[in-house]
Amino acid sequence: MLDINFIRENPDQVKQATKNKGYDPKVVDEVLTADKTRREQLQKIEALRAERNQLTQKDIVKGKKIKAELKKLEPKLKETELKLKTVLLLLPNLPAADVKAGKDESANQVVRKWGKIPQFDFKVKDHLELGENLDMIDVNRAAKVAGSRFGYLKGEAVMLELALVNLAMRTLIKQGFTPVIPPVLIKTEMMQAMGYLEHGGSEQMYIFDKDNQVLVGTAEQSIGPMHADEILPANKLPLRYAGFSTCFRREAGTYGQDTRGIFRVHQFDKVEMFSFTKPEESDKEHEFLLELEEKLLQTLKIPYQVVKMCSGDLGVPVARKYDLEAWIPSQNKYRELTSTSSCTDFQARRLNIRYKDKDNTSFVHTLNGTALAIGRTLIAIMENYQQADGTIKIPEALKPYVAKT
Repeated sequence: MLDINFIRENPDQVKQATKNKGYDPKVVDEVLTADKTRREQLQKIEALRAERNQLTQKDIVKGKKIKAELKKLEPKLKETELKLKTVLLLLPNLPAADVKAGKDESANQVVRKWGKIPQFDFKVKDHLELGENLDMIDVNRAAKVAGSRFGYLKGEAVMLELALVNLAMRTLIKQGFTPVIPPVLIKTEMMQAMGYLEHGGSEQMYIFDKDNQVLVGTAEQSIGPMHADEILPANKLPLRYAGFSTCFRREAGTYGQDTRGIFRVHQFDKVEMFSFTKPEESDKEHEFLLELEEKLLQTLKIPYQVVKMCSGDLGVPVARKYDLEAWIPSQNKYRELTSTSSCTDFQARRLNIRYKDKDNTSFVHTLNGTALAIGRTLIAIMENYQQADGTIKIPEALKPYVAKT
């Protein structure tokens, strides 16, 4: 949620930023109209209350008149406040000053590349063919049991997943992250507070109306609300969590090659980083999360490129975002593997998460980053490490964590 004072003082800037993210800037006018009405109504109500407080016991008639007026005005104020909150929730976070204005992913910028793209002297297999031949992935039986876009991981694939989780957690714990296994079902209002329900976001979620709960699409969505309505001590910041969870997404509207195998599925596992910081440390923390994501891929020796998102390719709560795209040999191109986002104080305002520094309290900044998306990392390992005989070489960094069978 944006600061209403900032919107009042910078309406044109907010309109342009909203437009740059691909949303209708008219909502800014709706916010300002509702805010003006609220202030006018509140002024009248406060004036009447002040007048009532000055009345003596003899002013019975006037007192009744004021009471009747308040009875009409106070419900209207509540309606206006609800309207204001509703339209405020429709405003996206503003892109950071260093984010390029652009309509869609075609305007994204490749920041850098790392690693040598492997050259094969045999016909490359994709992850599904490799996985089926080695009895590591079974999507046919998963479809029979759960429907399309699910998969069983078996045997060595399971060992590799556990090794990846272990590698990520050990790396992050050394950097001061607290490991967390969070709930995968959260209250609908908490998901809304994180900024993911508006503008069609709910279409990608599994929502249980009967229980007022939502399945998370990332551990970020259940870690962010952990400190809702809390004031954090300044000396505890940055507060960092590493969450491991299963994630669920409907993937509505996706089709084609991405639906083959386990690249784009309804259920997958991730290790997610989440940070609560002071505003002045926010940009530094964002670069730190990006550095950790790169460190993990470099440790696994997976070729990748870093891509900075333009304004039109940012989600509602995001001010700045980087994607790390791994090289996928069977597709002969880089594909998204992890990302890291700065949400400034947008989520913190909705969740009412502040910090206290001396005598002042301010909203924290929240940031998130995927340490490892397990399914896609498995794909990248299987394809980049495939051998001529159809086997898969285990990355050196994972060997200490892979159980001997």
